[in-house]
Amino acid sequence: MTRRCRQHLPRGPAFLVTPRIGTISPWSSKATDIAHNCGLDAVRRIERGVVYAIELNRPLMLIERNAIAAALHDRMTESVALESELERMFGHHAPAPLVTVPLGADARAALARANVELGLALADDEIDYLADAYATLGRDPTDAELVMFAQANSEHCRHKIFNAEFVVDGEPQPQSLFAMIRETHRANPQHTLSAYSDNAAVMAGATVPRWYPRDSVGGREYGYSDEPVHTLMKVETHNHPTAIAPFAGAATGAGGEIRDEGATGLGAKPKAGLCGFSTSHLRVPGVNLPWEADAIGKPDRIVSALQIMLDGPIGAAAFNNEFGRPNLAGYFRTFEQTVDGRVRGYHKPIMIAGGIGNVAEPHVLKHGFPAGSLLIQLGGPALRIGLGGGAASSLATGANAADLDFDSVQRGNPEIQRRAQEVIDRCWQMGESNPILLIHDVGAGGLSNAFPELAHSAGCGARFELRKIPNEEPGMSPMEVWCNEAQERYVLAIAPDKLAAFTLICERERCPFAVVGTATSETQLVVNDSQFGNRPVDLPLDVLLGKPPKMRREVTRVQPQGDSFGNKDAGLRNPARALTGSELKAAVLDVLRHPTVGDKTWLITIGDRTVGGQTARDQLVGPWQVPVADVAVTTLGFRTLQGEAFAMGERSPIAVLDGPASGRMAIGEAITNLAAADVPSLQHVKLSANWMAACGQPGEDAALFDTVKAVALDFCPALGVAIPVGKDSLSMTTRWRADAAAEGSEHVVSSPLSLIVSAFAPVGDASATLTPLLRQGDSRLLLVDLGRGKHRLGGSIYAQTRGRIGDNPPDCKSPARLKAFFDAVRALAREGRILAYHDRSDGGLIATVAEMLFAARLGATLDCNADDIAGWLFNEELGAVLQVAESNVDAVLRAFSLAGLGAAVSMIGTVEASSRLLLRHKGTPLLAFERSELLAAWRETGHAMQRLRDHPDCADQEHARALGDVPGLSATLSFDPHATPAAPYIGRAVRPKVAILREQGVNGQLEMAAAFDAAGFAAIDVHMSDIIAGRINLRDFRGLAACGGFSYGDVLGAGQGWAKSIRFNERARDTLAAFFRRTDTFSLGVCNGCQMMAGLAELIPGAAHWPRFVRNRSEQFEARLSLVEILESPSILLAGMAGSTLPVVVSHGEGRAWFADPRDLDGVRVAMRYVDGHGQPTEAYPDNPNGSPGGITAVTTHDGRATILMPHPERVFRSVQMSWRPDTWGEQSPWARLFANARVWVG
Repeated sequence: MTRRCRQHLPRGPAFLVTPRIGTISPWSSKATDIAHNCGLDAVRRIERGVVYAIELNRPLMLIERNAIAAALHDRMTESVALESELERMFGHHAPAPLVTVPLGADARAALARANVELGLALADDEIDYLADAYATLGRDPTDAELVMFAQANSEHCRHKIFNAEFVVDGEPQPQSLFAMIRETHRANPQHTLSAYSDNAAVMAGATVPRWYPRDSVGGREYGYSDEPVHTLMKVETHNHPTAIAPFAGAATGAGGEIRDEGATGLGAKPKAGLCGFSTSHLRVPGVNLPWEADAIGKPDRIVSALQIMLDGPIGAAAFNNEFGRPNLAGYFRTFEQTVDGRVRGYHKPIMIAGGIGNVAEPHVLKHGFPAGSLLIQLGGPALRIGLGGGAASSLATGANAADLDFDSVQRGNPEIQRRAQEVIDRCWQMGESNPILLIHDVGAGGLSNAFPELAHSAGCGARFELRKIPNEEPGMSPMEVWCNEAQERYVLAIAPDKLAAFTLICERERCPFAVVGTATSETQLVVNDSQFGNRPVDLPLDVLLGKPPKMRREVTRVQPQGDSFGNKDAGLRNPARALTGSELKAAVLDVLRHPTVGDKTWLITIGDRTVGGQTARDQLVGPWQVPVADVAVTTLGFRTLQGEAFAMGERSPIAVLDGPASGRMAIGEAITNLAAADVPSLQHVKLSANWMAACGQPGEDAALFDTVKAVALDFCPALGVAIPVGKDSLSMTTRWRADAAAEGSEHVVSSPLSLIVSAFAPVGDASATLTPLLRQGDSRLLLVDLGRGKHRLGGSIYAQTRGRIGDNPPDCKSPARLKAFFDAVRALAREGRILAYHDRSDGGLIATVAEMLFAARLGATLDCNADDIAGWLFNEELGAVLQVAESNVDAVLRAFSLAGLGAAVSMIGTVEASSRLLLRHKGTPLLAFERSELLAAWRETGHAMQRLRDHPDCADQEHARALGDVPGLSATLSFDPHATPAAPYIGRAVRPKVAILREQGVNGQLEMAAAFDAAGFAAIDVHMSDIIAGRINLRDFRGLAACGGFSYGDVLGAGQGWAKSIRFNERARDTLAAFFRRTDTFSLGVCNGCQMMAGLAELIPGAAHWPRFVRNRSEQFEARLSLVEILESPSILLAGMAGSTLPVVVSHGEGRAWFADPRDLDGVRVAMRYVDGHGQPTEAYPDNPNGSPGGITAVTTHDGRATILMPHPERVFRSVQMSWRPDTWGEQSPWARLFANARVWVG
């Protein structure tokens, strides 16, 4: 530590927190990249540390020092170092040697000891199998071989329970769980192109103009290609790591699932994601929810549900944001309850990540490759993280040593995964010349699982050289190098004659890769180690991936008891009597306060939902952007309205009472959600089934078997839907001892059987999606009750808020009725007879209607004619509420009657232009709520969580705005949006070139190129490496657009690494400066490009007063649809638009304009600013999402040729891309004018 640094610290002990000694952090890699790209080639490595100084009036005792040090660092990635130890950070660490496990005279006993010491999670029969195998081989195993075998054959990787032979109540069962799941595809294979054989399933898409860059004279020009574009789908879980380190666990869960998508077929394009969480009770400080009162505690090795939900969603969002994938759907459930003397809950949480992508028709299926093919690792380096993750995830939490649990968690670096995906994109964009012969992602087990899978799927063996694996922790042992689960890696095979072309792609994208091995005709797996001259691995592949012993599970059914909570049971002292008005009111508010029902804004605005430019329906609905959408919808391209839809369903509390019912209800909920989208038919719907269970607990295995059987052999075939993809996580038990020394003090928390269903389907018109947004005018609210008046309350949120579970849950035993509902809703929607739609689920009818009122800021009168008003309000039977114009009511009732659902439909109320919800019972007014009262209850938990996580002042401002009577989004235009000023130029044979400029980590280039193409430009893909290498010099370009994303992962400040790599690289600086000086050019910087160009102000004429952009005031990434006013300015891009107020997408973490010299605020040319619903400039959150002074969000130069802005007009140049828009807008949104202005100016 320098003397200058020490002078600024208080007197007292200092703690230096650095990356773990012997490791190289992702921050260091990116900072070093910046230095090298600035021409500082002599810099070997840049690293950062944090100094914590404590001012004390006495010396610290050793125990205090150790406690403080432990609290200040994450021991997975950090060390607390003394000043004298800092040199060790940059020192050389000798590799640890290979370890051989001596079997001796009792091989089985030796393997059993290794099983415990290495955390292998091997079953007894697997230990016997290995003992026999090594007896045959005649040698001792290495630790690398044992850990590799454990990962490859873990429950996590091999799904042993799903492939097991089941004996239920003494009766052998003819099919395994997985065999039954396969029956859904056998019964309904139509529209499925790939199932069960790859990283993801693929369903048929459509032939559309697909947009991507291709090689051409003068650079890689973007263009459209009419070709079949198919849709892949995948959903994964990452439960175990999220329990231990929520941010990292959720981040790498999202990242791993994204890699699954990219590694589908021969390379694919991830597109849009989903994310969900189930936890035990949050117990938020200051939020009194009576049903959360009894706390059983938790083991020290895992974090609390509160911490999971403060950190986990941020981790998942951060990875998606930085990689560049919008997250458009999800769920959140809390459940923790003692039932039949057992504590049921999610101490081991569910963290689910999934999504869709696109794949070209020639690349849908994987193929083999011949011996001699090169085996390549693409992506990041080996790191000592995630060791044994597959095995650890296969154990009940608490069954593994704490250190091994901790070591099994990975750490993510999304920026390098983005680089790897760009390489994959360049490969599939080559069409038939795609160099990829086979590709897999690196997940559980690391390379030790991925490379053997790669070779085995091609029927080959392989030989590898361990020291060719890129490695940033040279002190690792051979086992650690081979088996670590460092993220952001892929393995692939290419032909030797394609290596030169592949190398050029990787060099252009600055993506590390290495040829690690070669495929062999002999099916032997050999890993050589030139460092020590030995072989850490030398095994026949059939020993590793052959047929170890098949599991046999003898299980017994246990009849759940539940409790007597019924339709007339209020959970009060006299359960038989009806609720009074005050009791009913309290019950309504409690249901809305439950975190499962309540507002999810705090989980949604942290995630980018528009990157890629193909989002048509996200979670936020209407002018007030309320998170109540039923379904996510994307488009297949920028010249089509065809696309994809996906939605989720899960009803796990029901499984405590009836497993098969919970499975049917989960599928039903997913389908009633999906019905909001323009899906052709149920036969086009594909499901992902993700199964969680506490296997080994009484009755749970049998319940799992019965639920899979009910869903796969009966329900899905009858519906006509298939389950071509899914995952299982069957160790959902947490056990610990409150007092390690005490006998009999073990606590056990086991999750309910949990089927999480994600439904996917093609969409004919992405702009025709139904939403819960109510409309004013004469209309009726109709309830379609697929429960046919049963009003069952078992497992409901209402029951949970009363501390009960019930004994009679809802069910869907008539797939024909569900199918008729789906078909009727879709037919009515296509006829334009439904104004608003919202499915009934958690919280029941009252939650459904309340959310519709919140979205539209309207009121309603509800009429209950049932005797049991609590059952009518709170039951969670399948169904939906429809708003139908008075003129269409008869037609809608007739359509449902013809579908056989006439008895299921009732008119339940009317919509009013008021702020009140009136509840009437058999015509008599019973209760009246102010909408703000309901909204305050609905927002309570979310507001409290936001205050804990983000800047509390911002959280309070948003809460006050939500409850206030404030206008929502609107649009006021000073120009005709239907005019086409660029039309005369668009058809010309020679189109002016615009450089779509990107740096490593940038992810917004596709939509930027499409927006300029629509205005008549030739959009050229330009990477900074092209400029630095001299391949492109910009002399023949008229425009430059710097795109959004996370260049260098925002290391050294958002956009600043990118700016510095230009300013301090002579060729890059001269090239950009010459371009900016030319008076026939224009420049646009958006988001990360805006931040970068602000850092180049000294090179841009007329930009001297530009601000820098720093961390948002909320201290959080903000993704919103914000209202901006376009000001009078010289900007050529905003010509003729001044005076307009328009909604526009914002997605950034560092968007607050900051002026080093306050006088610059007076001199800067402001082109755009945030305004509130009244059209007034604002600094108030969230109308101003970052806190910029005066609402500043765009500035320009004195001549208007260079304009930078934090919002994303390129993501909303089509009307379909906006989550809310006026009904009068056409195909192009008013933001298309910005790009048309550029074309007109160029002439």
